[in-house]
Amino acid sequence: MHLQAFAKINLGLDVLGKREDGYHEVRMIMQTIRMYDQLDMRKSVEPGIHLTTNKKYIPVDENNLVWRAAKLMMDTCGIIEGVSIHLHKVIPVAAGMAGGSSDAAATLVGMNRLFHCGLSKEKLMELGVQIGADVPYCVLRGTALAEGIGEKLTVLPPMPDCWILIGKPGISVSTKYVYTTLDLNTDTVHPDIDGMKKALEDGNLYGITERMGNVLQDVTIPAYPEVERIKEQMKTLGAVNAMMSGSGPTVFGIFDNEEKAQEACQKLWESGSCQQVFLTVPFNNYGGKTIDGE
Repeated sequence: MHLQAFAKINLGLDVLGKREDGYHEVRMIMQTIRMYDQLDMRKSVEPGIHLTTNKKYIPVDENNLVWRAAKLMMDTCGIIEGVSIHLHKVIPVAAGMAGGSSDAAATLVGMNRLFHCGLSKEKLMELGVQIGADVPYCVLRGTALAEGIGEKLTVLPPMPDCWILIGKPGISVSTKYVYTTLDLNTDTVHPDIDGMKKALEDGNLYGITERMGNVLQDVTIPAYPEVERIKEQMKTLGAVNAMMSGSGPTVFGIFDNEEKAQEACQKLWESGSCQQVFLTVPFNNYGGKTIDGE
């Protein structure tokens, strides 16, 4: 079985405060993009979970969310057979694009199909919360409002046609560090999530881009100023707007013209400011052209 685990970006990310359980209350508009890891999964004669990857630095035990998702499905469904999974990573690691969560989501879906568990999408999303707050959204995919710790999801109209330039500098950012350091105060600029929802309903790309905002930039950018430099570089290259995704350090720029986006992708790559460069489209735009800048 071959599965694609798609990355996400946050068109808007607001943090409302810290909860008693230590998690943060959020309101986010999430968008799946056509950049993905691939999982190859098959039943194994040997019992247990046998995980391999194309990257030597990625763990292949319980420290990998794929392994944990497979174990969760085995325990939930009473699976006694073994499973072999090969994970081919493309989505940058520790980059604010939910790569690990998406891999876990694809594993839940794949195990459900491979072993004929018969669980609904809603049940898989419910299980996904046990692995991580982004996992239920990664099972759902598309355009959605995420609330609570990210597990309360409302499907939104698809994002209008556009091109999305992804740039990741050669650094990794700890999500835990960003949330722990975040200081919400009267100076915090909160994005207009409701206004962005309305723009999505109206199919207004510029209404979306002018409302892009991410409160976590207040932590990540001072610690890693290259994030701000990449944002400004994308705008100079013609992006309608650019922003950090998640806790960073990945930056994405929204383009309304394919030719301009392709030219920007090439120039961003040639500038050397990013370790990875990728031009793609929203997941909703079936048949969209994907260009790997590496």
